[in-house]
This record gives sequence, C-alpha cells and structure tokens, in this order.
Amino acid sequence: MNGGADVIDAILDRARIGLAAEMVGSASEAFEITSEYLKTRKQFGQVIGGFQALQHRAAKLFTDLELTRSCVLAALDALDRNANNIAEYASLAKARASETVHLASNEMVQLHGGIGMTDEHDAGLYLKRARATEALYGGASFHRDRYATLLGF
Repeated sequence: MNGGADVIDAILDRARIGLAAEMVGSASEAFEITSEYLKTRKQFGQVIGGFQALQHRAAKLFTDLELTRSCVLAALDALDRNANNIAEYASLAKARASETVHLASNEMVQLHGGIGMTDEHDAGLYLKRARATEALYGGASFHRDRYATLLGF
C-alpha cells in the first residue's frame, strides 16, 4: 500500500467530528423542545415537569448533553491544534454523541406521550435522524473499541 488508508482515516475522523457536532446540536434541540413541553403540559391538575421521575430523566439527559458537548469541543480543539491524537478524540466524540442523541431522541418521543408517536409532531423526525447519524461513520460500539485500541488497551 502507498499510505492511502491513513489519508482516508484522517478524512473520516474529520467527518466524524463534524457529525458528532451535528448530533450534539440535534440532541440539544430535542432536549429544549422536550423541556419546554414538560413546563407547559398539564396532567392531573399540574404541570408534568413537576413530577420527580420526569425531572430525573431530564437531569440525566442534560448531564449527558454537557459531557458530550465537552468531548466534541475537545475534538474540535484537537483539529484546530492539528494534534497527533485526533483519531482518539474523533472516536470519543462520535461514541458519546451517538449515545446521547439516541437517549435524547428516545426521551423526546417518550416524554411527549401519545403526541410524540404521531407524524404530527417532530419527535419522529428527530428519532429517525438520530438513528441514521448513529450508524454513519461507525456506531458507538465501533468507536468505543477503536478508542480503547488507540489508547493501547
């Protein structure tokens, strides 16, 4: 071989980082839409965002979003610095983003209840896009394995 695989890997890592950034944006918007719904939808005479179980689910998603955002920003920073370990950052960002967008799209559908299952609501679009981006350029399990291999495990 003449080194073409290294060039392709470098290009794919840049695409993975860009896609991870898009996935964070999608997950963030899904969270914002869902959060707003939890603040306005009433059931049993009170806003459903007041139910502790739903608050815990929203808090978990918020925490995962912030962690994922940090991973993606670190990967973008590695690109800006032309660091030697861009591949590691790319796999970390893509694995985290895949898991987070999966959770965010699932929670969007579930926390919206019946309306989240209909074509009248955008939740289904977020879910479908999340599943497509999760698989594109390698899924979470592929990138977790790649990340561990790159670190020497």
